[in-house]
Amino acid sequence: MTDLAKKHYSLGALFEMPQRESDWDVYRLSDEQIAFFHEHGYLSGVRILTESQLQILREELTEFFEPQHAGQEYWYEYHTNESNDPNEVLFHALGAWRLRPGFHDLLWHPAFTMAASQLLGGSVRFWHDQLFCKPARHGGVVAWHQDYSYWTRTTPMAHLTCWIGLDDSTRENGCLQYISGSHRWPLLPITGLAGDMDAIRAVLTDEQWEQFSQPVAIELQAGECAFHHPLLVHGSNANHSPRPRRAVVLNVVRDGVCSETDEPLLAGVPPIPKGQKLSGDFFPLLREL
Repeated sequence: MTDLAKKHYSLGALFEMPQRESDWDVYRLSDEQIAFFHEHGYLSGVRILTESQLQILREELTEFFEPQHAGQEYWYEYHTNESNDPNEVLFHALGAWRLRPGFHDLLWHPAFTMAASQLLGGSVRFWHDQLFCKPARHGGVVAWHQDYSYWTRTTPMAHLTCWIGLDDSTRENGCLQYISGSHRWPLLPITGLAGDMDAIRAVLTDEQWEQFSQPVAIELQAGECAFHHPLLVHGSNANHSPRPRRAVVLNVVRDGVCSETDEPLLAGVPPIPKGQKLSGDFFPLLREL
């Protein structure tokens, strides 16, 4: 099958692109929403997907759970269980946009790219996508972490994460949780992505740790999203409910972010020399201002 990373435009699988500049206005965030993001480090409850668009993505996602699915050679990472505990399953994979038209077109969705350009304050370039799926009754945790601690191979820090629920996301099935204001903290060491929710305690001050007593639970309807800053500490608890909790995450940068290494930025991707900006097939420009 074709590697869809070669196609830097919507294929028409999910939506029709706005034809006039005024058509973008329906997707524009308010000044109040933007101010909230900069104050707290996140913004939640933004509608991205309709029910019909959700159905397309859910059907494509189901194929990824099959052991011999088409296009599996295009994944940057693919973990049927990041936790390695069969009783606490966390499906985690990077690169779905290369495998299926729906996940590919999601990158160009105007509800996403408009908001991303406003929150980044400039043109939006793709970094990479992720899938995080917790099955019903035995879904694992995503431990507390900052995204940029995993991304220091790119600089400057002008990144943005968009977490989109493919199911209703609640406290019961392991919704996203934020430590409001933690985007003002310094960069923390990596303490692990799966398994231990308290691992981060070892790298926090007592004052920082006290804030974990009141995390903000981000409950979302399917198709809604939450945006967050690359330093905002976030995680999610286990899913012991009778419902799955599936999500797709889009990570982007403000155009101009550069490679900080001569090594490949993602598995199987040609290196971008240190000091050169992200560009090429695997890092397309999504919205230009």
